[in-house]
Amino acid sequence: MNSSQQIIELFNRHVVPNYTRYPVCLVRGEGSYVWDAEGNRYLDFFPGWGCDLLGHCPPHVVEAVREQVGRLIHVPNTWYTEAQGRLAEALGERTGWGGQCFFCNSGTEANEAAIKLARLYGGPGRYKIITTFNSFHGRTMGSLSATGQPKYHQGLEPLLPGFSYVPFGDLDAAARAVDKETCAILVEPIQGEGGINLPPAGYLEGLRDLADRGCPPGGQLLLLIFDEVQTGMGRTGRWYAHQHWDVRPDVVTLAKALAGGIACGGLIARPEVAKALRPGTHAATFGGNPIACAAALATIETIEADRLLERAVHLENRFRERLEAIKGRCPWIKEVRARGVMIGIQLAVDGTPFVNACLERRLLVNCTHGTVLRLLPALTLADAELDEGCDILENVLSQYKG
Repeated sequence: MNSSQQIIELFNRHVVPNYTRYPVCLVRGEGSYVWDAEGNRYLDFFPGWGCDLLGHCPPHVVEAVREQVGRLIHVPNTWYTEAQGRLAEALGERTGWGGQCFFCNSGTEANEAAIKLARLYGGPGRYKIITTFNSFHGRTMGSLSATGQPKYHQGLEPLLPGFSYVPFGDLDAAARAVDKETCAILVEPIQGEGGINLPPAGYLEGLRDLADRGCPPGGQLLLLIFDEVQTGMGRTGRWYAHQHWDVRPDVVTLAKALAGGIACGGLIARPEVAKALRPGTHAATFGGNPIACAAALATIETIEADRLLERAVHLENRFRERLEAIKGRCPWIKEVRARGVMIGIQLAVDGTPFVNACLERRLLVNCTHGTVLRLLPALTLADAELDEGCDILENVLSQYKG
């Protein structure tokens, strides 16, 4: 096996440098640990950028993929496959309101599909979508245009027209943004890339009311779209984060953890809305392929068999207890925000040095929005592993000199 340095040199010669990468080559993973080419082991509190919700190489998902890849790898969506139908049924049932699914390969593709669906459903002249500042919806041009963070727009203008950004949590601002050309509201129930920002009381409910009032008031209804790419599939202790607030959306987008680390994205829409995405309006060649669907079904089965929704609540409480104690000893920690295994540590200083210091101690974490340490650990994280990682975090944070 080549060394990390040899692989880095290979990348430098042949791979487009559009990512900032850490100087480590990972070669193997199991549960909440990964190993590099030199055999060093790292505890991963950010597995797969949130995709590995069951940890690395979850056994039931691995077996489902192995079985499927030996039987049928890919067929186009001009044919029926049982796994895609079963997955759509499973996802729709777990919303509590039913729905029909469209499958693709990633979160940005799921949001692109939602943007198209909103415009098609809205009809001629209704194309505007309200989104929020500090949101993140993806990197393709439509999803990027929906993202309310100008730093991601730089050098790529002009963006797709029709998006109005309003402050997250501000219902009055959302209401003022509605006009006769508005067709939808697109929001993350909990902002992920924006810093693990939870909605204030009444906000998601208020968006539902606003959508139901229509545009203009008394006119055609607006679609309420929840981007659950990061929050979905049980990460917050419910199948979908919006279920914490008992709000029923018209469309939900999913990806990341959907298939246990295999590339898979999709959306769920109310049937009367879904029919607007008629033949010829949208497609995804690899979307809903048999391997991804088999992996996603195995992911759902694992979450239920191992009672991982309940585990998410337990891990949230344990993380909160440990991190609040650390906060009491570290004045540069301003706030701890958590829902399930979606955790943000708001700092008063730049978080990048802490990420690097954790890496040196073989703990993998993330910094988002400049000053938020973001943890998206696996639902399968053991209590001893949680404590091991929090001990490293405390050591790193306590050594900060300002």
